[in-house]
Amino acid sequence: MSTSTLDNIRDEKGKLPEFAWPGGYPILYLDKENSVLCAKCANTLDTVEEDWSDDKPTAYFIYWEGPAEICEECNCDIESAYGNPDEEEEN
Repeated sequence: MSTSTLDNIRDEKGKLPEFAWPGGYPILYLDKENSVLCAKCANTLDTVEEDWSDDKPTAYFIYWEGPAEICEECNCDIESAYGNPDEEEEN
C-alpha cells in the first residue's frame, strides 16, 4: 500500500475529500500512529493547531478492496471499493 502526503489531495477549500475523483473510490486517512480515520474525522482533526498531535492525519490511500475498516475516532465502518475478496460469496 502506498500513501501520499495530504497537500496534493485537498480541494479548493482546503478540505480532505471522502472519495477519489474520478471513480468515487473511498479514501482512508492515517494519523501519526497509522490509525485509520474517515474523511469527516480527518477534516476535524486536521484543524487542530498543535503540530505534535498524534491524531492529525498525515497520509491517505484509496481503499480498493478488503474488509470494512473502522474509523478510530467515530467508529464508523468504511467499506472498500470492491469489497472483501476473502469473503465467501453467497448464492
